[in-house]
Parts: sequence; C-alpha cells; structure tokens
Amino acid sequence: MKITEIRALDDGDLQVQLEKLRRELFDLRVRAATESIDNPRAIREIRRTVARIITEQHQRSTQGSAS
Repeated sequence: MKITEIRALDDGDLQVQLEKLRRELFDLRVRAATESIDNPRAIREIRRTVARIITEQHQRSTQGSAS
C-alpha cells in the first residue's frame, strides 16, 4: 500500500487496515516458521506498510493537538 493510498483513508479505515495487516503479518510469520512461504518478501512489505500507517496516525494526532 502506497503512502498516497494511506493518506486517502480516514482514521477509522486506517485502524481497520492496521488490524488486518497485523493479523496477516502474524499469520505469515507462523507459516514461515512452520513451512515454506511463497513470497518471503511479503513479510517485509507488510511490516513496512504497518509502519507507514502508524506514522500517519501519529502525524494526524500531533496535527490535531497542535492546532
């Protein structure tokens, strides 16, 4: 997910997407530990997307309190 797509989401959608990605990351890590996964790079991509969402949430919260 690109940063432009993340910025287009509202706060509720960001939270839903974050929970979904964290669950997907957990499932991928479990599968990677127990068996071979098709795309090992997916773990890194999901982890980075989670970080982007958390960063966007933090920026929105600091903008809201600064105004």
